[in-house]
Amino acid sequence: MNYNDTVQWMFAQLPMYQQQGASAYRKDLHNIRALSEHLEHPEQKLKCIHVAGTNGKGSTSHLLASVLQEAGYRVGLYTSPHLIDFRERIKINGAVISENYVVAFIAKHKTFFEKNSLSFFEMTVGLAFDYFAHEKVDIAVVEVGMGGRLDATNIITPMVSVITNISKDHTPFLGNTLPEIAGEKAGIIKPKIPVVIGEYTPETKTIFATQANLANTDIYYASDLIDVTPETVLMGNYQQFNKKTALQTLRVLQNLKLIHLTNENISDGFMNVVHNTGLQGRWQQLSEHPKIICDTAHNAAGLKIVMQQIEKEKFEQLHLVLGVVNDKDLTEILPLLPQKAKYYFCKPDLPRGLDAAILQQESEKFNLKGNVYNSVSEAYQAARVQADEDDFIYVGGSTFVVAEILQ
Repeated sequence: MNYNDTVQWMFAQLPMYQQQGASAYRKDLHNIRALSEHLEHPEQKLKCIHVAGTNGKGSTSHLLASVLQEAGYRVGLYTSPHLIDFRERIKINGAVISENYVVAFIAKHKTFFEKNSLSFFEMTVGLAFDYFAHEKVDIAVVEVGMGGRLDATNIITPMVSVITNISKDHTPFLGNTLPEIAGEKAGIIKPKIPVVIGEYTPETKTIFATQANLANTDIYYASDLIDVTPETVLMGNYQQFNKKTALQTLRVLQNLKLIHLTNENISDGFMNVVHNTGLQGRWQQLSEHPKIICDTAHNAAGLKIVMQQIEKEKFEQLHLVLGVVNDKDLTEILPLLPQKAKYYFCKPDLPRGLDAAILQQESEKFNLKGNVYNSVSEAYQAARVQADEDDFIYVGGSTFVVAEILQ
C-alpha cells in the first residue's frame, strides 16, 4: 500500500473516536500495553512531558516544544486530532513524520493490529513512540487524547505531568461533574513525578492535591505562581493561561536540572511557536477585510472565552459559520453565542457530525437565526459573499469545521 492507501485503511478498518465516538473508547490499557511489549517498549527509551486537560493542552504542548527547540533540543511532539494530514499528529522539531515511515510501520505490524483489534488511537500512539525512539529525540512532548487515566498515552513515565484545566467535555466517558472529570485527568499523576496544574477550581484543586499526596509528589499551581509571561504570536485571550502553564512546567524542569535553557530561549520559543511547530487553528486569522477568524474551541469553557474576545472586536456585522458533533450538549453551548449574529449552520464531514438542520432547530430555541448549508465549505463561502469588508466572520464550533476550512 502507498501512503494514501495506508491512511485510508487506518481510517476505515480501525475504531477511531473522532469518526465513531463511543464505540472507539477503550476502558482499559490492556491493548496499548500489549502493543508496547510487541514494539519492545519504545516509550521506555523516551524522556517525556505528559500534557492533559480539557482545553489548552494542544497550545501548551506546542509552546513547550517550541521553547525546547529554541534551546537546541531534538523534540518529538505528539498531538491529536490532526487538521489536514494525519502526519500532523507526529512531529520532530516541527517536521511531520515521513509517509514512508507510516507505511512501513503499518505494513510491518498490520497482522498484530488486526489480531488484537487495536483502536486507531492505540495504533497511532504506538507509531509515535516507535518513531521518537527510532529517531532518538531528546524530549517527547506527549498530549493526552482524552481523559488521562485510561488514555493510551498513559503508559509513559514522564519527567513532569501537566494538567491545563478542567471543564465539561466528553461527559459520557469522563463523568458529568468537574470532580469526576478531574479524577480522570489526575490519572496521569504518577509517584514522585511533579505535576503542574494550569487552572483549577476549589473542587478540582482538592482532587489534584489528594492525588499528588497519594503519589508522594510535588504539585505546582501555575495560575498562582506565574505573574508575567513573554509575548507570543498566539492571539487568543485564552493563551494567557496556556503561557503560564508552559512557563511553570519549564521552570520545574529547570529547577530539577532536567533541561537547560535561557530566558531568550523561552521568549523566542513563545514568539516562534507557529513557525517552529506548525500550530494552526487557535484564533487563526484568515483574512483582514472582512476579518475572518477560525478557532478550534468546541466546548462551553473554550467557547465562552472566545465569545468574550469577539465582543471586544470592532465590526459592523458578525457572521458565525457554525458546526458541531452530535455528542455535544447544545444547552451549554448555544446560550453562549450572540443573538445579533448571522448564522451559517453546517455539518462537519464525518459520521459524528450533527445534521445542520437539527443544529438550526436547536439554535432557534435560543434566538440564534440563520440558514442551513450542505457543507462547511458552502457555509463559509456564503458568509464571505454576504459579509462586507468591515464585518467579522467567525468559523468554529468543532475542530473538524476548522479543519475543513484550512484544507
